[in-house]
Amino acid sequence: MSEQITIKIGSQDLILETGKIAKQANGSVFARYAGSAVLATVCCSEKEIEGLDYVPLQVEYNEKYYAAGKIPGGFLKREGRPKDKEILVSRLIDRPMRPLFSKKFKRDIQVVPTTISTDQVNPPDVIAMVAASAATVISDIPFDGPVGAVRVSSVHGELIINPTFDEIDESELDIVVSGTVDGITMVEGGAQEVSEELLLSAIEKAEGVIKELCEAQNKLRELAGKEKLPLPEEDASLENESAVREFAFQKLKEACFVLGKFNRIKAIKLVRTETLTHFEETIPEDKVKLVHALFEDMETEIVRESILHQKVRTDGRGPEDIRPITCEIDVLPRTHGSALFTRGETQALAITTLGTVFDEQLMDDIDGAKRTDSFLLHYNFPPFSVGETGRLGTGRREIGHGHLAKRAIKGVLPKKDDFPYTIRVVSEILESNGSSSMATVCGSSLSLLKAGVPLKKPVAGIAMGLVTDGEHTVILSDILGEEDHLGDMDFKVAGSENGITAFQMDIKISSVSTEIMSRALEQAKKGRLHILDIMNSVIQDPSSSISEFAPKIINFKIDQDKIGAVIGPGGKIIRSISEQHDVEINIDDDGKITIYGKSVSGAENAEQSVKMLLEEPEVGKIYNGKVKRITDFGAFIEILPGKDGLCHISKLARHRVNRVEDVLEMEQEIAVKLLEIDKMGRLNLSYIDAVDPQPDGGRDSSNDSRQRDHGNQGERHGGGRPHRRRD
Repeated sequence: MSEQITIKIGSQDLILETGKIAKQANGSVFARYAGSAVLATVCCSEKEIEGLDYVPLQVEYNEKYYAAGKIPGGFLKREGRPKDKEILVSRLIDRPMRPLFSKKFKRDIQVVPTTISTDQVNPPDVIAMVAASAATVISDIPFDGPVGAVRVSSVHGELIINPTFDEIDESELDIVVSGTVDGITMVEGGAQEVSEELLLSAIEKAEGVIKELCEAQNKLRELAGKEKLPLPEEDASLENESAVREFAFQKLKEACFVLGKFNRIKAIKLVRTETLTHFEETIPEDKVKLVHALFEDMETEIVRESILHQKVRTDGRGPEDIRPITCEIDVLPRTHGSALFTRGETQALAITTLGTVFDEQLMDDIDGAKRTDSFLLHYNFPPFSVGETGRLGTGRREIGHGHLAKRAIKGVLPKKDDFPYTIRVVSEILESNGSSSMATVCGSSLSLLKAGVPLKKPVAGIAMGLVTDGEHTVILSDILGEEDHLGDMDFKVAGSENGITAFQMDIKISSVSTEIMSRALEQAKKGRLHILDIMNSVIQDPSSSISEFAPKIINFKIDQDKIGAVIGPGGKIIRSISEQHDVEINIDDDGKITIYGKSVSGAENAEQSVKMLLEEPEVGKIYNGKVKRITDFGAFIEILPGKDGLCHISKLARHRVNRVEDVLEMEQEIAVKLLEIDKMGRLNLSYIDAVDPQPDGGRDSSNDSRQRDHGNQGERHGGGRPHRRRD
């Protein structure tokens, strides 16, 4: 028997239904919002997995092309490996749900939200987040949910819940907020240099709606929820725990504050090894894991107590202190732009490459018509960056961190009309101990400026942390990896001196008050401005010109009625210009011309050739022309593309010329002056050497005689009656 709950969210009804579709899953919910529909299922394995100390959760969000009435592009006409968007949505679902599963439930858990219908108006991602939570809530899998999620956008000064795609495109702030009945647990989004106050207002607006979504899921659980599976009892314990603590605690306390990441790791490992050796007769092999767990508990206790009460961190810094920063630009000789950003033990090498419209990324998804993306940011995290071995490749972490950094930079990029290049930034993480995604933001900003990209403002990013025991709360700037692991909140803020461009927050406790978030944002702003000052001391304005190794792109516009003149019959003229100068030329229907050249000179020469096609001949102007045809009475000279004029034999020299071939040859380039445009539009030219330097324009009489002799020899420029000059 199916059951359903309806709740008004934003401008539409959200319908959650169960008991009708996918009934063999542990839990399934069919969610509909306007024309978008998501089927979310959750299953767990039959058997427990021994020795797990983490939650074996998989979230596999996927979109079906048929949902939008489309057939997949490419050679294989079926959905294949996950697209970046699907991976990003999977991360959005995973992050707020994962902490709500118990580590005691040692079974594989798989959540599969599938978008099976979309109206291409309402984004299905937040619907999938709610559906995934609802399916788990009504299942028999232990879960401390529910979780609610909404998108909030600021459009023309108004905060909108679950905006449409068009509204998102017009927004200055776009964030996804997730939480429980207790409070907000996750925020992620991008912005156009907005204030901290606007971000807080958007989070506060989302909080009430999230609680309503959680209440709706609880009602659905009351109607159709299954009895939860029992959690296994933890019977393992360390009998001599007190003795181990007494032996190791003080030694571990000293080790936790050894300076340097690897020195600290080594010192902690030595204490643990010494402890195991000391108790080897009383701690059996099957209890060694409990000693490791005890050490982690003691380390957490030591580090948190020091931060809360002594305000001292493991590397000796205070809560607001930022590690030493160095910035270098132009570190690679042949790239279009490069920068090396180092903050403490985190280092990012950012490389910018400029391309043309032909390098844009084609976006083939279910959100709407095919789109292209002219800004790409790729983040690589090789295992050597943390001193380990492993497989090289692009995983969910790389895609997620790269997307966050891309959002941070995208808000300050120039408009395509102002800078018509395709931009690709690659961030190579060379060292990591503390937010490499924010180091990517800083390095990318420096690299783009060096490449000559006119950013609105330089952008920097900082990772913040939080440690609280309910009574005391300490906010940490520029957190280390261990502070992320042992702390209660991890949030990253990127932006310019004018405001925030990207934000990501994950809270590991039940909730954080608005007052704490406000304090954290203010402290993050202070840190961000400090980093920007250091970056600006190296470069704060774009290079005056792009790299000589980058393609040259030139944009200009012509009248629509001149497009045919540029293209020529069957594309003959534009093809000739492209081949002559080794460029590619694109002409839009509105008359916008874009020239893509492999070299600066090639693009500029092509631009000149195109503009010459449109140039109107001007009497008295000197042109560099080319001989196109020779007759008995003169030569036809091309002074502009497609525009020929007659240079009469009498105008080839100041002395008598018997044969045109005595002076000119085919394809010869000569300087000519346009003497006249007659009533029929014909052009009369004079070889520049034949122009009389006298101001009154006097002529040699022999030339006049020669003109009369040839006046009736038949062919004239343009045909028709012989053209006679009037002295």
